Amino acid sequence: MATHKLISSGSAFEAKIGYSRAVVSGDMVFVSGCTGYDYKTGAISDDVAEQTEQTMQNIAAALAEAGAGVADVVRVRYILPDRRDFEKTWPVLQKWFGGVRPAATMIQAGLMEEVMKIEIEVTAKNGAAAGDEKGLL
Repeated sequence: MATHKLISSGSAFEAKIGYSRAVVSGDMVFVSGCTGYDYKTGAISDDVAEQTEQTMQNIAAALAEAGAGVADVVRVRYILPDRRDFEKTWPVLQKWFGGVRPAATMIQAGLMEEVMKIEIEVTAKNGAAAGDEKGLL
């Protein structure tokens, strides 16, 4: 039976809605959709690229608490209210995922608050960065 570990970032949304920032199940790590809020200050930038950077920092922190890292990400979903903003995020996404190249999907959909310009959800496999015994990721 796979063990489960629940991870919280301290975001007020987690308690209000009833979810975990991430769940570790066996060697898989499922990180909930993260936005560009700085969870320590509650601040969020108006700039989509800056929100993307903060979002990735939030994801990296959740992965680290799970014993994984960005290099272990195998799946990513980007959700933006305005698809025209997606290209503005590419330099930040390249910085974080350029060497990882996970399977990815971009979805255009409304987010919970108007100030939110991007939400990113990832799935990671602990040890994916090292590859399996055949040298595959």
